[in-house]
Amino acid sequence: MSPLRIRCCRLRLGVCLAALLCLLTIIPGKAAIAVAGPLTTSEEPAARLTTFRARVLEVGEPVYEDLGYGMIIISQEVSLLATSGPLRGATFTVVHSNPGDPVYDIVVTPGINVVVSGYVEDGRPEEMFIEDVARDLQLGWLLAGLVLLLVALGGRRGIKSVLTLGVTVLLIVRVMLPRLLAGASPVGTSVAVAVIATLVTLTAVGGLGRKTLAAIIGTTGGVLVAGLLAALMSSIARLTGLGADESRMLLYIPQGTQFDLRGLLFAGMLIGALGAVMDVGMSVASAMAEVRLADPSIKRRRLVAAGMNVGRDIMGTMANTLVLAYTGAAIPMLLIFMAHDVALVRLLSLDVVATEVVRALAGTIGLVLAIPITALAGGLLLTTSTANIPADRGLSASRRESPPAEVEASEA
Repeated sequence: MSPLRIRCCRLRLGVCLAALLCLLTIIPGKAAIAVAGPLTTSEEPAARLTTFRARVLEVGEPVYEDLGYGMIIISQEVSLLATSGPLRGATFTVVHSNPGDPVYDIVVTPGINVVVSGYVEDGRPEEMFIEDVARDLQLGWLLAGLVLLLVALGGRRGIKSVLTLGVTVLLIVRVMLPRLLAGASPVGTSVAVAVIATLVTLTAVGGLGRKTLAAIIGTTGGVLVAGLLAALMSSIARLTGLGADESRMLLYIPQGTQFDLRGLLFAGMLIGALGAVMDVGMSVASAMAEVRLADPSIKRRRLVAAGMNVGRDIMGTMANTLVLAYTGAAIPMLLIFMAHDVALVRLLSLDVVATEVVRALAGTIGLVLAIPITALAGGLLLTTSTANIPADRGLSASRRESPPAEVEASEA
């Protein structure tokens, strides 16, 4: 076996072992499953709350009940047809009440799908109520449209993108969240998930080669810098991790888990920055691989400079990505502060605002630093002798089959 093939095999083995090691350290064990189970103090099994989808068949006339102090409850009898769950195909009636507040009102009309919760006793619905309008089907159609576009425009690479997206979602839903709910370290769990997602995604998209390895090094370095900076600033600025309502609600979950709220803040910032940093790392590494293939005699310094030039162009647009994403999510909150004319010093000192600012800036700094890290890694990995560099799987077949004229002349 040639030295080149041995090095490639070692690279593949190293990637697989790293992914397996990280996965084994974060897969939830029996203790995690036990902690996540429902809590009950009764010896007899408690009735289980059931949630399912139903279609509204008929809506009765509204009945108004004045509770005083300007509070009026509007109640209606709603006839429903269960379309999923243990009562699928059955019809039943619930009394649906609205408080007359647009924040909490759930307006139902015949023909729409709703989410219903309640108890089923001997096949009969008990204490059923309408939770909300069902939106899962619409989201499913939107997801299907994304998958079709990826496959139609990307072909085989589009299929790989869909698969890697699925793996990332599974890592978060089936590994990261259960581990956090079981009380595992948010820092270690989020770092391991980020590393595995990076290895799987970049290897699937770019194949096993020096280009992919450079992208992995750059992405991992950028994400770790973003995470460490976020953790440092959270400590210096004394962020509590309780800025959002959801964080405060974690204190009262039935599992009774004692969360490291600052660690959860770190995990959120790390995962939030991962996608953009991964995009930058692969873009710079791919551009450097193309330059190297076009000019096999290029010096390491020039190749690194070429990667930095490409990175600067990417930096001009990608620097806005995370800032705009977090700003867009916070527009209602910013409008509230503007409506009440909150002083800037007070605004920036609020825990919830400072958290979002640190999240956006730390992620952007990690994204920017991923460029030189990737350029340096690519310069070291790609500038070896021409005879020892295999054609990268991500490069076009025509270029692999047709070497540059300068190489042909030198070989002649």
